[in-house]
Amino acid sequence: MMIKSINPFSGKKVNSYETHTIQGTNRIISSVDKAFHSWRSTGFQQRAVFMLNLASLLRSKKEELAKLMAIEMGKVMREGVAEIEKCAWVCEYYAQNSETMLENETVETQYSASFVSYQPLGTILAVMPWNFPFWQVFRFLAPTLMAGNTAVLKHASNVPGCALAIEELVREAGFPENVFRTLLVGSSLVEGIIRNPAVKAVSLTGSTPAGRSVAAIAGSELKKCVLELGGSDPYLILKDAALEQSAIVCATSRLLNAGQSCIAAKRFIVVDEVYTHFLEHFTDKMNEARFGDPCDPDITMGPLARTDLRDELHQQVIDSVKKGAEIVLGGEIPNLKGSFYPPTILENVKPGMPAYDDELFGPMASVIRVKDESEAVKVANDTPFGLGAAVFTKNTIAGSRIAELQLDAGCCFVNDFVKSDPRLPFGGIKQSGFGRELSLHGIREFVNAKTVVVK
Repeated sequence: MMIKSINPFSGKKVNSYETHTIQGTNRIISSVDKAFHSWRSTGFQQRAVFMLNLASLLRSKKEELAKLMAIEMGKVMREGVAEIEKCAWVCEYYAQNSETMLENETVETQYSASFVSYQPLGTILAVMPWNFPFWQVFRFLAPTLMAGNTAVLKHASNVPGCALAIEELVREAGFPENVFRTLLVGSSLVEGIIRNPAVKAVSLTGSTPAGRSVAAIAGSELKKCVLELGGSDPYLILKDAALEQSAIVCATSRLLNAGQSCIAAKRFIVVDEVYTHFLEHFTDKMNEARFGDPCDPDITMGPLARTDLRDELHQQVIDSVKKGAEIVLGGEIPNLKGSFYPPTILENVKPGMPAYDDELFGPMASVIRVKDESEAVKVANDTPFGLGAAVFTKNTIAGSRIAELQLDAGCCFVNDFVKSDPRLPFGGIKQSGFGRELSLHGIREFVNAKTVVVK
């Protein structure tokens, strides 16, 4: 059986790869499990040497890797280069901080010694999506390997070239053989991989339905999982917001990666006093996007990753308009080759519409008018998702209070768009998943917090 990667701009086949059989997959997992038993005894300093090598390799190959993303899933070059730089950053961060994060913690008791030791679990499975094909993997890979675990990757089927490139980078950085391996398999084999006794836990970034499925399988095996799922992030524009700057930030968030991001701004909740002026600025900024060949350095937005994803987004727009939403900008599939969708804005968006209720994975913004701050918070929380949220106001004390105490989300920003950072925990609540990636919290997800007592 073969996996094909298709260029979403040209529609042409990039390459095809032979998939691993069930037997081949099990052999790889067995090899990775065997590698764990020696890798776990490797000291932090040696692990850090390999991880810093990996960071250096990423930076030296950032143009090449960005082009691979552009060809396989349509990311524009400038965003691809930035993604690789961020991957290098997370490698450096964990190389420099993991030993301190996982050092033994002494607890004063009546015993002669008592402490908590953080020990690796074994081989961890990563099930990763196509939208950030390097970053999603590296924010898992860096803490997982630095903690002394080994890992196998089941990447999205439309980015096999990226998946294999990551395996080669790890090998080239000097990591021991089989510490990290890519599995070229379809989703039908994921259940068997999770149930493999050598796999100790699973991390998934993907859709909410995929998260439910993986969580059910992992739960039946009593294996831990971390889930980063979908989002419908609300951005609150309060009456004292700096409107033009807020519009720039909001448009940037909505159009990043052609809108294909779990933490992209999706619902723009604007108080009545500034609604008209904000919408004018926001429309102007959304309309500035230049879409075309993602390998062209002057292009700011590429195609969506697949034609079926473009068509699904368009159907969500159509269904919302049928229920009363009004098109401010875009809303029509352009007469261009490639799976493009234009920057689109809908207003008069209400509950019961896909533009209000669902995650829209593309450059489509829902603008919702509310009477005041209190209603803005209520509408923001009126969603099954809880990944990110943002507040725009000149009163940063009030904005911080809303972000901390009133918004139901895992990541809340004031006067900026939501983004992940190696130094801060990242993840969601409600239907956006559970567990955390990055920071101290991320590296401690896949370790055994072991109590040791000496009488």
